[in-house]
Amino acid sequence: MTTKGKKEEGITQRYLRITDIAKEPLDFLSPICGYEKMPLVSLEEAVEKLVNLLPTIQSHAYIAKQKCKKPADGLSPDESASIMLYTMGWEPLDECLYFVLNDTLRSANRQKLKPWFLYLRLFLNGLLRLPLIRDVVHRGIRMDLSKEYRMGETIIWWGFSSCTIALNVLQSEQFLGKTGTRTMFTIQCESGRDICNHSYFSSEDEVLLLAATQFKVIGYLDQGDLHVIHLKEEPSPFPLLQPVPLVSSSNDSTTSKPAVSQTKSISSKTDQTSETFSSVNLASKPAITSVQPKPLKTFPTSQPTNLFRIKFFYFLLTASRL
Repeated sequence: MTTKGKKEEGITQRYLRITDIAKEPLDFLSPICGYEKMPLVSLEEAVEKLVNLLPTIQSHAYIAKQKCKKPADGLSPDESASIMLYTMGWEPLDECLYFVLNDTLRSANRQKLKPWFLYLRLFLNGLLRLPLIRDVVHRGIRMDLSKEYRMGETIIWWGFSSCTIALNVLQSEQFLGKTGTRTMFTIQCESGRDICNHSYFSSEDEVLLLAATQFKVIGYLDQGDLHVIHLKEEPSPFPLLQPVPLVSSSNDSTTSKPAVSQTKSISSKTDQTSETFSSVNLASKPAITSVQPKPLKTFPTSQPTNLFRIKFFYFLLTASRL
């Protein structure tokens, strides 16, 4: 594939990930669990049980692994490759990893997730070791979803959600453009992950929100054909994405630590670590060594709300000119 062709393919795949919001059931489903009991394995082993669902998954996993021999952010090659595999995208879509995975996460039938357990364990271990992103992020779709997001309501996006920090990305013609019916989400994100260093399309600027992230609808702007919905990430009283121990690989050996609650990381503004899940009992496991947390990408803790308001007001002024 030429450089131009790969860039165009990257835009297409990113568009599909950012604009798949209409597929969210916006309902309260059973928590996502079961994968946390799985061991951390290689990418090759993690995708073995997916072959019946995704016939070409092994060849795509091979390519991803070859491109991730020296990954950034302290991730292992398998962790980095599991993230790259998520971003690759291929046809037909109903045999593409990110499409089928998110469709399965949005299904009320949690039994369908069982073949995904090993991959989810590896994928989440890599994601949770990346720096947190606390910022305003955006995603959208070329249709009107305003009636499905009412002021004050609590909603959950059960799939992994691809977003962008750059508003101009959504305004480009390759995504939402500046005319026609559109819904744009501006999201006060508290636990996003910057996956650009591990994307198959390296020029992408993509923030990934974890599966089962909960939001509250706190604003709505009607600009004719453009509907702007303002969401704020908020904690759930109980884990919707089951806690797991984080594991760090170094020279083919692993060290693990308990993960910290996603709810805790959202509510505690002074938390400067990349831990996101509640503590789990590792008493039955071998002795463990703590993983050094990654630096947190965030606003200064004394001013996050004011800075967010400034960015949101600027966004509204920009949107009003569309």
